[in-house]
Formats: sequence, structure tokens, C-alpha cells
Amino acid sequence: MAIFPLRLNRLPHTGEHTDKISGDMTDTEPDNRARDGATARRIVRVSALAALATLDADTGAPYASLVSVATAMDGAPLALMSRLAQHWRNIEADPRVSLMFDASEGHEDPLAGARVSVMGRASITGNPAEERRFRARHPAAFYADFKDFSCFRIDPDRAHLVAGFGRVHWIERADLLLPPGATAALEADEPDFLAHMNRDHADAVHLIATMLLGVEPGAWEMTGIDPEGIDISIPARHLRVDFAAPVSDSAGARRAVAEFTREARARGDA
Repeated sequence: MAIFPLRLNRLPHTGEHTDKISGDMTDTEPDNRARDGATARRIVRVSALAALATLDADTGAPYASLVSVATAMDGAPLALMSRLAQHWRNIEADPRVSLMFDASEGHEDPLAGARVSVMGRASITGNPAEERRFRARHPAAFYADFKDFSCFRIDPDRAHLVAGFGRVHWIERADLLLPPGATAALEADEPDFLAHMNRDHADAVHLIATMLLGVEPGAWEMTGIDPEGIDISIPARHLRVDFAAPVSDSAGARRAVAEFTREARARGDA
């Protein structure tokens, strides 16, 4: 099990190969590509904000803005945007975008910290599950109901990962996103799973937050689940716990969360 707050101060080691490489490259080893993809996906999943770069509709020059983000079940970024914003106008003219996710907070040298840039094409998602996941991540975003706001999915082409000094890699789409077969069952079950946990096992969610994550007591809720972990939140604060191994359905998720709860209770009794 791996536990991370919203911002990662350090990323776990993802393979000795990365410490021996400097410069930008794409690793050709399948295991290394999978590890780099998982590291990049983790940075995206723990982030609530990202810098969005679009191409100005009038000049073609780069234009950067700040957006609230969440992730689709497969790890693709989601962002809520207003039709009144310049970046919406830019995307209408050219859907190519880049999102920078920063996990360097707390690092003594931020430029040696972890970050990932995801490059792809933005479009309004037609998937209600993706809209639901964004709203669960940002329940205070009341303006999501305004007619000029829509939830966009950024469909990645590739990503650029900087996971520390000398650990710099290009990651292709196939290694960045989880395949549909790994997410379909859990995506269908997610609303009922979250409702059940927050309604019938609120004590377990609270224990995971306070005993495993070491945060203060509060009205913690489970706001998301995906094949790689769970998201727990209170207003303006988001935490994540990664599973020891991926799950593919609600039965596997129940077993993994039950293990979290057992460990949390054991720590509380110690």
C-alpha cells in the first residue's frame, strides 16, 4: 500500500533504470514503460489544480491558465471550463492542449521535484461518469450547473514525466491510460460503492483518513475509486491511498478497502 497527500513531496522509486538516465527519452522496456506510466498517472490523480496551455485563437501564441482538475477512471485528465473563458475559445479553434501537473511542493529544490505534462486534445465529455467524478472531486464547484460550464476530457497523445534528477521520460498514450477492460466494471459500480461506504461505513473512511493518513478528524468522505486506489476528501483537502495491487471490480475494491480498514483499526488499537 502506498499513501500520498494531494501534493507529493517525494515520489517512490520507480525502478533503478531511471536513476541511470539523464535527458529526455522514451524507454523501450515494457516493465519500465509501465512503471513510468503509473508514476505519471499517480501525479495526475492526486492533483486538484493544473496549468492549462492552449493556443491563442487570434495569434497562435501559447496561453496558460489555471484550472480545477479530476481524472477519468482510466487516468485521463478532466477539467471544468466556462464558455466565457479564453481557453474555451482557444480550444474551439484548436483542441490541442497541454496540462502541467506539479508534485514538487515541499521539495527543497522544486525543480528537482516531480511533475508531468500531458499533451492531447480537449473536448466536452459525453460520459456522465466522468462528469460525476469531477463533481465528486470538487463538490464546492456550484457553478458546474451553470449553462456556460462544461466538463472537458483531455484525451492524451503522450506525456512528459520528470520524476526527479535524471528521471525524465516521454510516455506514450498506451502506457499512460488504463485499458477499457480494466475500468468498465468499476466505473459502473462506483456510484453505489461510494454511497455504500459513506452511508454504511463512514467510520471506516474516518479511520483510514486519521489512522493511515495521519490527518485530523473531520467529515471525511470517499469521493472516488479507480483500479489503483481511493480518494478521500473534506472541503479543500484531498487525500489518496493506493492499492497494493490493481483491482478490476467492486468485489476487489471491497477486499482492498477492508484491508485498509483492518490496518487502520490495528494502528488505532496499538
